[in-house]
Amino acid sequence: MLNVSRRQALIDAAIEVLAGQGARGLTFRAVDAQAGVPPGTASNYFPNRDDLLTQAGGRIYQRLTPDAATMAGSRTGPRDRQRVEELVTAVTERIQAYRTGWLALLELRLEATRRPALRAVLTATVRADLEATIAYHLDTDLPGDTTTAVLLYLAVNWLVVESLTLPEVLDGLGGLSAEAITTAVVHRILATTPEG
Repeated sequence: MLNVSRRQALIDAAIEVLAGQGARGLTFRAVDAQAGVPPGTASNYFPNRDDLLTQAGGRIYQRLTPDAATMAGSRTGPRDRQRVEELVTAVTERIQAYRTGWLALLELRLEATRRPALRAVLTATVRADLEATIAYHLDTDLPGDTTTAVLLYLAVNWLVVESLTLPEVLDGLGGLSAEAITTAVVHRILATTPEG
């Protein structure tokens, strides 16, 4: 029987390898080295590289998902633009705190353009995340509609891509900080939406 905690550690190591070396650098040997386990360990836990890629994608989303207490807390308080800004900032901070996971996810997205099976799995995972975001937005009576939630989702995703890959692009541009940009994104997207 395979050790569940070791399997998890190998998936986490695969995420680190993806973030640091890219998809081409993801080998069983590289994962073993990153995890600090004997050579051949990863190949005992995953039948092939595609399975390892798929498992890494699922684990990234698992680690980015807020815990139950955070989710419960996010459902309290006013349902206005200020609250949306707070929630968007919290999401952005959570993603930025797990930099390697997000960079690995970017690598997986690129790899998915060349691997139909990975593309199908990743599309389903990302689509489920987007649908959950929309449902949360609507179910908790935040200002706006489905389009509002999608626009916020897309804007936050690209803001994170810029800040994690080329942070100097936005540094000091127009005197704006990442926080100021986040605030502007929320307020401009919600500008025509009546307060709830």
